[in-house]
Amino acid sequence: MKSEAWIFVVCTAFMVLVTPAYWFVTAASEEGGDWTGTSALVMCTLLFAMITVYLGFHAMRMDPRPEDREDGDIAEGAGEYGFFPPFSWWPLWAALTFGLVVLAVAMAAWWLFIIAAVLGLLALAGWNFEYYRGEFKH
Repeated sequence: MKSEAWIFVVCTAFMVLVTPAYWFVTAASEEGGDWTGTSALVMCTLLFAMITVYLGFHAMRMDPRPEDREDGDIAEGAGEYGFFPPFSWWPLWAALTFGLVVLAVAMAAWWLFIIAAVLGLLALAGWNFEYYRGEFKH
C-alpha cells in the first residue's frame, strides 16, 4: 500500500505546483485570473491529498504486502484474491435507463422521466439480486 501512497504523494505535489502556476498564467491573460479552472485544480489537489492521506494511514496500520517489501517473493502473493462477478447485462440496462432519465429531464418530459425512473429501479433491483436467482445463484 505504500507504493500506491507514494504515487499519490507525487500527484499531489504536482498539483500543488501546477495550480498556482495556472492561476498566474491566466491572471496575466484575463482580468483577475480564471477562477473556474483554478477552483477545479484546487479541488483536484484536495482530492489527491485526501487519497494520499487515506492510503498513507492504512499503509502504516497494515502489515506490508509482498510487493511492498524488498525481500518479497512472487509466491507469497499467491492465493485467492477475492470474488469477481461473471458477466452481467444489468449494468447496461441501468446505464441506459439513467441516460433516459437525463434525457427526460433535459426535454422536461416528466411522463418519460417517471417511466425511465421505474425502469431504472427495476434495473437496479435486477442488478442487486442477480446472485439470488438464475445461473449464478448461491
